[in-house]
Amino acid sequence: MWVFYALLSALFAALTALFAKVGVANINTNLATGIRTIIILLMIWCIILAKGETKDISALSKQNIIFLVLSGIATGLSWLFYFKALQLGKVSQVAAADKLSLAIVIILSAIFLGETLTWKTVIGSGLIILGTLVLVRQA
Repeated sequence: MWVFYALLSALFAALTALFAKVGVANINTNLATGIRTIIILLMIWCIILAKGETKDISALSKQNIIFLVLSGIATGLSWLFYFKALQLGKVSQVAAADKLSLAIVIILSAIFLGETLTWKTVIGSGLIILGTLVLVRQA
């Protein structure tokens, strides 16, 4: 089932890039990120409230909170830089460069989480890096 959700994530990430490219035209990218963030905040809290999931807040540990805050900061910085890159570059090149996050997370998960680094993941990561370089290189 995770593959289904991952594919939906990829589809909506692609739509995000296309919509954002048009949305950041001729405006401040920080303002654009702020507007996008408000929409996301409203949307997810409507879902949480509609499904009655606020009761789970009491189950949060200190570690959960710390790492969710760090994740939120990383997400915010990622969005700020992503929107600026979209405003300045071609959406196909920016989206390709953004996907380097997959190769980076494979390396970091091996270092910090002890996940196994197999030849398959090393070769796959190398191909992602190579493919990204091919796509972002100016013609």
